[in-house]
Amino acid sequence: MKNWFENNVVLMLLSATLFVGGYFFLRLAYHMTDKMPFTQEILLVVLGTIATILITAMLLNKQTSVELEKEQSIKFIELKTQTYEHLIDSIERIVLGDVSEEALMKLRFQTHRLAIFASPSVLQEYRNFLDVFNEAVLQDREVTQDDSDSIANALAQLTIYIRADLVGELDAESSLSSQQIRQQIIENAK
Repeated sequence: MKNWFENNVVLMLLSATLFVGGYFFLRLAYHMTDKMPFTQEILLVVLGTIATILITAMLLNKQTSVELEKEQSIKFIELKTQTYEHLIDSIERIVLGDVSEEALMKLRFQTHRLAIFASPSVLQEYRNFLDVFNEAVLQDREVTQDDSDSIANALAQLTIYIRADLVGELDAESSLSSQQIRQQIIENAK
């Protein structure tokens, strides 16, 4: 029954019943109230009011569900954005600071945060980033200039996928192609 109200089935059935029943009632009432003209207008006002109430209830029900979906979508995007920002901040702290075992462990734990919100392509590219990062710092636990270039390149690739996950629809509407945006991000990382 609750599903019926969510899909407005009950309200549509009530409206249809009201209009069909109202039509036949008006025909009958008009013939019965020929001698009292004000009664016809009162009947029309009552039926119009009931129809307006049912239609308004149907529209408000739909508007409420649309607003709830919009709110959930906004909260989800905010959580995604915070997760991605936290990831990039963590990477920055590790690369600019010393590469300790604890820092590397924190970087691995980011995978679990990403698993909750990130798209599969972001998860795959994060795995690629971790491979490049681990290879770069595995031997000496320091980030050299060569290491920093490869890490920056891998991070740029990751950023491309993060951007596509967050604002991909907006990029599709922009005047720049996805390839141009990709190229710009990679050039900025140099």
